[in-house]
Amino acid sequence: QVHLVESGGGLVQAGGSLRLSCAASGRTFSTYIMAWFRQAPGKEREFVAAIRWSGDRTSYADSVKGRFTISRDNAKNTVSLQMHTLKPEDTAVYYCAARYYWTALAAAAQYNYWGQGTQVTVSS
Repeated sequence: QVHLVESGGGLVQAGGSLRLSCAASGRTFSTYIMAWFRQAPGKEREFVAAIRWSGDRTSYADSVKGRFTISRDNAKNTVSLQMHTLKPEDTAVYYCAARYYWTALAAAAQYNYWGQGTQVTVSS
């Protein structure tokens, strides 16, 4: 069982940066693949980035490649999403998620655990 709590959201101007964090409870955090998703009003939840349990492999949505970086600290049970060059279209609620297998990473239904989300708003 993993309990996830996101933080770090807020309001930022276009071109700015923001860092999201996700704190996880549970002794087996280091065995999970961790990911970030986002959901804008009226849209489906979409994959943003994922990181393998060891941190040696990552995956990003094309829309955020080169601007966002996912990282994890298994000693602290945290996963982070550093976001640079933010655009108004990045505005969404961002969710932290966890699952066991490195496959079909963009499939939200395949994730076992979810946080409550944190709002990111990028003004133009």
